[in-house]
Amino acid sequence: MDVIKTVREMRVYADKQRAEGRTLALVPTMGYLHEGHLSLVQRAKTEADHVIVSIFVNPTQFGPNEDFAAYPRDFETDCRLLEEIGGVDAVFAPEASALYPEGAGAQRVWVICPELSEHLCGKYRPEHFKGVLTVVLKLFAVCKPHISVFGLKDVQQYMLLRQLVRGLLLDVRIIGEPTARESNGLAYSSRNEYLTADERSQASVLWKAVTAAAGMIEDGEDRPDTVVEEMRTIIAQAPLANLQYAEVVTGDTLQPVTKLVPGIEVIVAVAVYFRCVRLIDNAFALVPSG
Repeated sequence: MDVIKTVREMRVYADKQRAEGRTLALVPTMGYLHEGHLSLVQRAKTEADHVIVSIFVNPTQFGPNEDFAAYPRDFETDCRLLEEIGGVDAVFAPEASALYPEGAGAQRVWVICPELSEHLCGKYRPEHFKGVLTVVLKLFAVCKPHISVFGLKDVQQYMLLRQLVRGLLLDVRIIGEPTARESNGLAYSSRNEYLTADERSQASVLWKAVTAAAGMIEDGEDRPDTVVEEMRTIIAQAPLANLQYAEVVTGDTLQPVTKLVPGIEVIVAVAVYFRCVRLIDNAFALVPSG
């Protein structure tokens, strides 16, 4: 497994693989790898014959009061895990100066998609997706993948990246991999490391809430407010949980749903704080036709 640190070396490496006829898959991560990340790598291995994992804690997707400095990092363990599961051909681990040569604070060109960013997490983290879209476009330009795999736990990110590819005519296929979960249903996240034992146990309410909400919709509930209220009620069962949002949005444009029209796909989603630890979850639901 090659470890690559510079943009120039990564481009040369990707060009060589492409020239030799290999299909490249990229799995972008911020490191501190867990089972969720490894499931993305496993999916990438089935979709391409050459897998690159990027490890980069992107400063521009963190807000001023968020946890960029404290975000967990363990590069040696990350590489060991990737070696153990096998099939990873290269790790791209640039310094911030490699992807932001003028400095992250002096970045002049940004990628934005206002419509898909204005609800769910984007409402509360207004600069987040601008940073995500911009850094992923940089990673695509440097790593030159044919395919890139992302987890559906971050469903808004996934939808935005699909729009990035469509809107800018990028020759990359975006694949969404179902959320990997701990035994109690809690979605794997690097931020789970911050949770106490009690918080980790109570955090299962996120999955319970979105599962119940999706079930209500698929059983014929046509009032979004009733679905949202059920999610709020379930989250409230965890005394340590502080709900940030519970929403029902369209499955294509991520706009709030005022009526559950038969035949449409929707997403039910929540964001919850346990102290300063912010967790998200979601589920898709198809409104029955009749």
